[in-house]
Amino acid sequence: MTTHVLSPEEISERIRTRAREMGFGAVGIAPVGPSAHGEAYARWIGEGMHGEMAYLAREDAVAKRRDPAVLVPGTRSAVVVGLEYFNADADPSAPADPSRGIVARYARNLDYHDLMKERLIALQDWINAELLPVRGRAYVDTGAVLERELASRAGLGWQARNTMLIQPGRGSYWFLGVILLDVELAYDAPFEQDRCGTCSACVRACPTGALLGRDETGAPRMDARRCISYLTIELRGPIPRDLRPRMGNRVYGCDICQEVCPWNRFATPSAEEAFLAREGLDGPSLIEWMTMTQEEFSARFKGSPIKRAKRRGLLRNVAVALGNWGSPEAVPALVVALSDEEPLVRGHVAWALGRIPDERSVVALRARLLVEEDAWVVAEINSSLDED
Repeated sequence: MTTHVLSPEEISERIRTRAREMGFGAVGIAPVGPSAHGEAYARWIGEGMHGEMAYLAREDAVAKRRDPAVLVPGTRSAVVVGLEYFNADADPSAPADPSRGIVARYARNLDYHDLMKERLIALQDWINAELLPVRGRAYVDTGAVLERELASRAGLGWQARNTMLIQPGRGSYWFLGVILLDVELAYDAPFEQDRCGTCSACVRACPTGALLGRDETGAPRMDARRCISYLTIELRGPIPRDLRPRMGNRVYGCDICQEVCPWNRFATPSAEEAFLAREGLDGPSLIEWMTMTQEEFSARFKGSPIKRAKRRGLLRNVAVALGNWGSPEAVPALVVALSDEEPLVRGHVAWALGRIPDERSVVALRARLLVEEDAWVVAEINSSLDED
């Protein structure tokens, strides 16, 4: 513990220095207060754009997002940190190969939640031990916190049309974490410019039409129900039939709105080894993944964000990608998967087989129809046969 009383300015500067020493590539400090986008958030929930993410719509969760002081009583300051995760595709040709899947860059190795949360807790403990007694709590994407708005207040960047936080000259491939503290600190100047300008590349590029521009208050709007990241991760049931063809070969998450953003030409490779793509996650074979057992799934994705989708969700996504590929090469693997124990997998496999002009597809679908007991799967099989 320091032996003399530090000024708020000294405390803030030491926090910034310590955060950088711990590997955080960005750090800012902001005052805590009611959200400027609270009304926009409430309208977004009211319009049902959160889809099946019911945890976003709970009354207590809405109140906490509108004012962090409700989340952590007595909180006065937010320490916001960023950790860069960008890494280029090891094989630049992989994304354009429809026989291979695309996994969002953030999910190609270890789960960032664990890594960042551990460091944030260590940073808070250091503040307590070395600077002054504090009470507070650390959050990494799992609490009722509007991290991107707090990051803007802390001077780290602006919230773009694609809803991402963009740092000038550094891009948007950043994980954000927040520590809410019950002490007043010296604050960074907020970032108040919208440097998207007239650019709407992300809105135009979104294949499912999930990005809706800005509302009258300037808040970016997204219909999560149409977002490929939502469809491949958060959605637990069937993917809407009209959206399946638009998903291409993206099997877990989506980076399209970041890939087309001009600001991401400044993105630099992450120095974190934990974010380097592990073997098999940079352009995986869709056919090989379609044959994955539960045991293989559990072993392959231990410690990975992909485990969130569960095997049935991931294979649902892979089936859609194979249907979009439309190659007869995929038929044998799909025929086997048509007998998968999970109805969610069987139904999307039926859709995929219906997209492949191959007599084996028709034979398999008709044979499965004779024994299928799940009503939704039966409907998917019939739809595929009718479209044949």
